[in-house]
Amino acid sequence: MSSPARTLVVIPTYDEAENIDAVLRQTLAAVPDGHVLVVDDNSPDGTGDLVARHPAFGRSVHLLRRPGKAGLGEAYRAGFSWALDHGYDHVVQMDADLSHPPERIPALVDALTDADMSVGSRYVAGGGISNWSWSRRLISWLGNRYVQWVLGLPVRDATAGFKAFRADTLRQIGVLESSSNGYCFQVENTWRAVRQDLRVTEVPITFVDRTAGSSKMSSRIVLEAVIRVLHWRAADSVSSWNPRSAERVPSSWVER
Repeated sequence: MSSPARTLVVIPTYDEAENIDAVLRQTLAAVPDGHVLVVDDNSPDGTGDLVARHPAFGRSVHLLRRPGKAGLGEAYRAGFSWALDHGYDHVVQMDADLSHPPERIPALVDALTDADMSVGSRYVAGGGISNWSWSRRLISWLGNRYVQWVLGLPVRDATAGFKAFRADTLRQIGVLESSSNGYCFQVENTWRAVRQDLRVTEVPITFVDRTAGSSKMSSRIVLEAVIRVLHWRAADSVSSWNPRSAERVPSSWVER
């Protein structure tokens, strides 16, 4: 009889003291048999210390302390490396500000029965956004359309940061060798999965804007995404003319 799949939820943090207790409580309630890894970039507000004082610390709650703020991509790569080293079967990534609903984690993990990667999507039937201004909704919509158009991604929420992966998927897409560090880290892994012809599915979620703490988004992060997406498109154009290229154009796409 095979052992049940082990699930780890990776949550990067920087100054999330106002949210960390709630996100840990709700995440553990959603996946009572799962584990949570908080990757903290030496938060000045003591987020890491709050994690270390959690009643489940050392059992189902784990902490990876990093020396300083080094970016979202670096935090996730460190968390994914930790997950692979510790033998987890499914790895979920989510924000610490409760914009990603923890109660949808089981749906993302269940989707891995038929897929290699699942995306918590705002832009499929049943998904949505709460508490955003019209201008922010427009920026998000335009950002997704830009990524879809430039990279040709058949995904409606290409910039989503709420995802679940099989462990083998993380290895196959070479997540630890990825290069982006900010907002476009979310795009890069979806792009890598599609290029590898992996099975990807979108699961509807309602994205809720944070009510505590401050956003880490900046114009520099947005600019990195714009430039890198163009670079990836150029690289794809070159490889498509190279008969020895190991990259493949995706032949299938799963959506639910």
